[in-house]
Amino acid sequence: MISSMTAFSRKELTAPWGTLSWELRSVNHRYLEISPRLPDTLRDLENPVREALRKALSRGKVECTLKIKAENITPTRLDINEEFVKQLIDAAGRIATLAGETSSLSVASLLNWPGVVQTPEADQSEIQQAAIALMKEALDEFIAHRQREGAELMNIIQERLNGIEEQVAVVKANIPAILQAQKDKLQAKLEELQVNVDQDRLEQEIVYLAQKADVDEELDRLVTHVTEVRRTLKKGGPVGRRLDFLMQELNREANTLGSKSINTVTTQAAVELKVLIEQMREQIQNIE
Repeated sequence: MISSMTAFSRKELTAPWGTLSWELRSVNHRYLEISPRLPDTLRDLENPVREALRKALSRGKVECTLKIKAENITPTRLDINEEFVKQLIDAAGRIATLAGETSSLSVASLLNWPGVVQTPEADQSEIQQAAIALMKEALDEFIAHRQREGAELMNIIQERLNGIEEQVAVVKANIPAILQAQKDKLQAKLEELQVNVDQDRLEQEIVYLAQKADVDEELDRLVTHVTEVRRTLKKGGPVGRRLDFLMQELNREANTLGSKSINTVTTQAAVELKVLIEQMREQIQNIE
């Protein structure tokens, strides 16, 4: 199965500590380029995310964005740092003695002191594990999207390949008529000029014209390249670069066919071939 380099997926998870959401999107690119966008609290996930994408993808410019929205949850308990409170009270008493005053450190002051009251925080490892699991779900959906688009691209390319085979068949069927038309044209010209021509020389000239207009080799190579494109599509995987190379080969044969043309049928076929090949090439730019 072939895959497109254009895809999008989004997955969201809601938990007691907040909401996580992943967005994956990609466009065509010559190589694999990964751009993770992670919140600072989950920056440690960058390497695992890159590794997961490298294993799953071969080409494309990929943006993966993770967002987290913390929930305002009322704590079920408050933890008092008793040892720290004792140290504060002791320090306040010593300072008061040195100053010759009575300690005025109130309970309210102690409660407002940073570090005295501690509220339980969400387990960071739990959030990281949830983010990785959610990312795998988003990646599975992302890959499925790329494969669906790849199947559509494959159908488009197969249709164009059928068109190329039809044009090759048209030219092959018309070659005898084209050569006969050239022979008749040459003989008519000679009769019009009313000159006597050596028949052996005439036959040599006709053979020369036939050789000059011979496109069997180009037609055979077109068929060979079409067969190879079909085989490559069937093989699947990251075949975009190979398909692009085959488009160059097909285009070369179409150009040669056009340059050898001595008939409107061949000329029109060469033009149609170039149109079909260009349509395939545009689609192949999106294949991984």
